[in-house]
Amino acid sequence: MIGLLQRVSSARVDIGTDTVGAIGPGLMVLIGVERGDTERTADRLVERLVGYRVFPDSDGKMNRSVADVGGGLLLVPQFTLPADTRKGTRPSLSNAAPPAEGKRLFEHVVRRAQALHPLVRTGRFGAYMQVSLTNDGPVTFTLRVAPPA
Repeated sequence: MIGLLQRVSSARVDIGTDTVGAIGPGLMVLIGVERGDTERTADRLVERLVGYRVFPDSDGKMNRSVADVGGGLLLVPQFTLPADTRKGTRPSLSNAAPPAEGKRLFEHVVRRAQALHPLVRTGRFGAYMQVSLTNDGPVTFTLRVAPPA
């Protein structure tokens, strides 16, 4: 499972004219579910996201997590994130989990995140979304928890 996290001043997800998820300062995270991912993989990714230290402390060092700063967490399903781009000029999406499994595990990620953090918002699995954000820094990291072997 992959989480592409960006530290943001604000972020939102729109579907058509409706805003379905929005946060102020915090993390906007694109979530890619890979073939072979499990609830255990998802749980580990969420634990890392909530605890990952990307916010500055009083000395300006990245020593504080989204939980430490009380920031928002915007989770957005991203089917194309696991794409294989190693060759050619067209991505292969064969590494992505099948849609039903991807949706199930994305919803598991959301439930787990809500259990660990008070301010969680989301995009909508399978929808055509417009994602807007103001990257703070910019600060962007990729976290990956490999599917079990």
